[in-house]
Amino acid sequence: MAAPVFRCFSWVRWSGTLNLSGFLPLGLRKAHSGAHGLLAAQKARGLFKDFFPERGTKIELPELFDRGTASFPQTIYCGFDPTADSLHVGHLLALLGLFHLQRAGHNVIALVGGATARLGDPSGRTKEREALETESVQANARALRLGLEALAANHQQLFSDGRSWGSFTVLDNSVWYQKQHLVDFLAAVGGHFRMGTLLSRQSVQMRLKSPEGMSLAEFFYQVLQAYDFYYLFQRYGCRVQLGGSDQLGNIMSGYEFIHKLTGEDVFGITVPLITSTTGAKLGKSAGNAVWLNRDKTSPFELYQFFVRQPDDSVERYLKLFTFLPLPEIDHIMQLHVKEPEWRGPQKRLAAEVTKLVHGREGLDSAKRCTQALYHSSIDALEDMSDQELKELFKEAPFSELVLDPGTSVLDTCRKANAIPDGPRGYRMITEGGVSINHQQVTNPESVLIVGQHILKNGLSLLKIGKRNFYIIKWLQL
Repeated sequence: MAAPVFRCFSWVRWSGTLNLSGFLPLGLRKAHSGAHGLLAAQKARGLFKDFFPERGTKIELPELFDRGTASFPQTIYCGFDPTADSLHVGHLLALLGLFHLQRAGHNVIALVGGATARLGDPSGRTKEREALETESVQANARALRLGLEALAANHQQLFSDGRSWGSFTVLDNSVWYQKQHLVDFLAAVGGHFRMGTLLSRQSVQMRLKSPEGMSLAEFFYQVLQAYDFYYLFQRYGCRVQLGGSDQLGNIMSGYEFIHKLTGEDVFGITVPLITSTTGAKLGKSAGNAVWLNRDKTSPFELYQFFVRQPDDSVERYLKLFTFLPLPEIDHIMQLHVKEPEWRGPQKRLAAEVTKLVHGREGLDSAKRCTQALYHSSIDALEDMSDQELKELFKEAPFSELVLDPGTSVLDTCRKANAIPDGPRGYRMITEGGVSINHQQVTNPESVLIVGQHILKNGLSLLKIGKRNFYIIKWLQL
């Protein structure tokens, strides 16, 4: 069937495009053991969960990729809705999927949903998302584009393997929706979707059975996502959409739409969802997001999130979140059996993810903070920046003080409002409840010494009791 005529609009590739290369009717099935090459490798890692349609197409998905050499690369996309101003750990598996495909020589597109975010994806949700103002969505979209660019740049610079990679392109679907008129769009697109099929989607059924029901805006979301797939198929030759397993219904809508219009086959790949220890999906809505932007989750906090992963998860996470070869992961786990107290797999996992997200400097920062906090390292404290100290001790008050001649421990504690006035505050020091730069101080009248109480970076870390920290930056040293 010929494609319908859509309203003409100006197509502009977003200026931030980053090139870093040098139906259920057919059935949803698990990837079969005969899948070869790239798909089988990622299936073995656990990164690719389902492939569909697996059979019954003119060209099957494994064949499509196996023939997709440098001369015939495929194009794959994955969407990211800007419902917040940062990506989070829950997005990483989809990004890792794109990166693995890029490393194999294929071209990948990260699509920011600057338009679709205004509707809200109902997939995996028990109630409607809170509506976002247009300005908020636009600001979030800009932030996501920058975050995707940064991740792609770190991937290129720090994880190169000597092969010729495909391109990484960032687009925003608001470009092709902003000039569309509602009636024109519905007339051209709406007739190709059947209500029975749309209503049968699991995400729709769950919401319709809920007390809140489902809004028309949410219901229409899968139509727009299907059109995104069609648009990218027409403009970029994109034949594969990648997404989380909760995106299954939306991806199938795209498959059916494109097949009806063009007679061509397109495909979907899903990646597993990452959940907390309680089984909740990691993300903003669940309130347990570990963000990828430094101003929301520091490199140290990201590093520690992965260091704290239990032994029964770490091998799986090494396969999912890193580019390490499977034999190397096996070796790491063998060493762990011999010396589990060193938590070697967790540290390697944390290092690989932190380096991808925050670069080498971010990893160094995370390690400095770890040494300073958990190993009482003075050297690490001295090498830390103001920003790192604020990130490490987020709840700690930050004071800027002038170092007057003869400034004592007692003066410092009182100026920082760290101890109460009078005898009680004095006794807190004499009874050993105060430390400066991890060193206990018991003489309130001791004069501060540069190099001991004041580090070479002009900072002092004051601790009262076991958990109350105060950061002091000294001026006019």
